[in-house]
Amino acid sequence: MRTRAIAILLVVTALAGPGVPAARAQSKTGTTFGQFLLIEPSARIAGVGNAGVAIGDGIESVYYNPAAIGRLDKFQAQFSHAEWFAGITYDYIATAVPAGRWGNLFASVTALNSGDIDVRTVSQPLGTGDKYSVTDLAISLGYGHEFSGRFSAGGQITWLQETIWHSSADAGVFNVGMLYRTSVHGLYIGGSVNNFGTNARFDGTDLRVTFDADPTRNGDNGTLPAVQFTDAFALPVIFRVGVGCPWKIADDQVLRLEADAFHPSDNDESVSLGAEWAYRDVFALRGGWQNLFLTDTEVGLTLGAGFGTRIQGTRVRFDYAWADQGRLGSSQRFSLGAAF
Repeated sequence: MRTRAIAILLVVTALAGPGVPAARAQSKTGTTFGQFLLIEPSARIAGVGNAGVAIGDGIESVYYNPAAIGRLDKFQAQFSHAEWFAGITYDYIATAVPAGRWGNLFASVTALNSGDIDVRTVSQPLGTGDKYSVTDLAISLGYGHEFSGRFSAGGQITWLQETIWHSSADAGVFNVGMLYRTSVHGLYIGGSVNNFGTNARFDGTDLRVTFDADPTRNGDNGTLPAVQFTDAFALPVIFRVGVGCPWKIADDQVLRLEADAFHPSDNDESVSLGAEWAYRDVFALRGGWQNLFLTDTEVGLTLGAGFGTRIQGTRVRFDYAWADQGRLGSSQRFSLGAAF
């Protein structure tokens, strides 16, 4: 146990310590496209501070590390729902299909919806009577393979689209990861790169305008059709590396310790820590702390619980997570999973 703790400390210190001054010189928070990709769907892993890159023992781990696809040995499905801020809803559905010695396949759909928002203008600040909405959609396909009893790797491609009223932008995304375990009950080590892909530029009827090429000249046509071009936005690329340590404290009880370090392209480095106590895979309690060392962060404590049972040969699990979001209040996630 002492050796495992030292390994965790070394990884965390090396990858997210107070060094790397150049990386901390400037934060680009809010400058990238597809921010909804950063909302973690799993209530189980959200309960342990979103430290999930080295867990790799269920379909809920694929978001954090595509290498988890290779370790799935049953048909699995997961549905997650999150009550986000300001009435925003977030839904995620995923399924995994084992393909034997050829590896495993994975597919998921992610959707975010703002609901109806009043259209307001300078002249009509209370609303024009019209309404608009913001919707995000991502469709993913993945493949993973377990090359040995200790090592697995996987990849995932995603098409995503963001729509704001009558304008939208889309992009292609690629995720890749690896997972290594020293033994069945030993240290797990994982790493992944998510959201690496093309830039995105908005287009749509909201960007179609009319203009006057020369307003100083009498008789000039002031309603010439034109198109406004937006900047091309980069994606929120994030590199994760972490370790996990399952500790069998009794024949029917397991304590899992997790530590992840994050290096995002649009923010500072941070570390998340978490723990899960499970009793016979029937009941689990979880706690964690997310984004340690992140500059100006207000998020922190996470808590969660899970319940599992078997119904006619199908393993069913329900998970819940609560996360402190600072002055924005808190967020809640609900996940329902099945394996058969």
